[in-house]
Amino acid sequence: MILVTGGLGFIGSHIALSLMAQGQEVVIVDNLSNANVQILQRLEYSSGMFVPFVKLDIRNTPALNKVFEQYSIDAVVHCAGFKSIHESALKPLEYYNDNISGIMSLLRSMQRTGVRHLVHVSSLAVYGMSSLQLNEQQAIQYNYPNPYIKSQQMMEQIIQDTFATDNEWKIAILRLANIGGAFGNGVLGEMVAPLPKNILPLALQVAAQQRDVVELRQDAATLDHTAERSFLHVMDASRAVIASLTWLFQQQNVCEAFDIAGDVISMQQLVAKIAQVTQKPIAQVTQKPIATQAAIAMDTLEPAQLGSQSNKAQDILQWQPQHDLDKMILDQWLFYQNVLQGQ
Repeated sequence: MILVTGGLGFIGSHIALSLMAQGQEVVIVDNLSNANVQILQRLEYSSGMFVPFVKLDIRNTPALNKVFEQYSIDAVVHCAGFKSIHESALKPLEYYNDNISGIMSLLRSMQRTGVRHLVHVSSLAVYGMSSLQLNEQQAIQYNYPNPYIKSQQMMEQIIQDTFATDNEWKIAILRLANIGGAFGNGVLGEMVAPLPKNILPLALQVAAQQRDVVELRQDAATLDHTAERSFLHVMDASRAVIASLTWLFQQQNVCEAFDIAGDVISMQQLVAKIAQVTQKPIAQVTQKPIATQAAIAMDTLEPAQLGSQSNKAQDILQWQPQHDLDKMILDQWLFYQNVLQGQ
């Protein structure tokens, strides 16, 4: 049985459904801070299976211990946590508390119960640098001044230090690109909040006439002055998790990081592509300067470029993306339309 933390979130739910499609039993824990129980219903509808779910915050170690005691867990996929570069600059304490305390609690519970297989879902932002040629041989820049990035770096360091103390650990750290898309049947996808934190749902709101414009920062050191990002279909990310678990169960004692990335596109180009795929006009304006000290910090700490060739994942995990940007956008748009129509 596989425990998926944050399993009702966007990425976690798709990983859970993909694991079940492979015949794996799954148990989900989630505190519902960035998810809702409707996703559980959609998971059960799509899989045709009962999905064990425990509502808890993984920082509650005694409650998490009970989950490990109740279920015969063989491995953990850790997706729980806060994941916004922008928001973290405004809420640093929340990010450090949630992300750092969460991984420490999880590792303690795993140690206590003898579960030693872990896939930790991280981010390309963990490198703390701007580049489209990121790779696992590059040293992490620990002086990057953003709470989310720092928390991801700390989490990976805690995992590495824990691994060094016990020769039974088998750990894969997946550094994901920006994620989009939806499950192919249109029943499972990202439940868009009224005020989304990411560019894709923001642009889809404009396409659906729920928002007037998309605001884009245009001060990045790139050709069109908007940030450049690698994007990946959520089902390709799920396939990377499955490939990692398969690989881990063949290892003796290992802790390896893998970049999991897809096509690179600038934010301005992405908005244009979303308009093309949805066949809807998407107005965009330049984001206005913000005056507060915290907002200024937030506005200046976003890496201009994040991308990787994912060569290590291709060589070791035999993984590579199967879906292009058009497919990612189309699947997310179809799911979003279904939600708007009450489906």
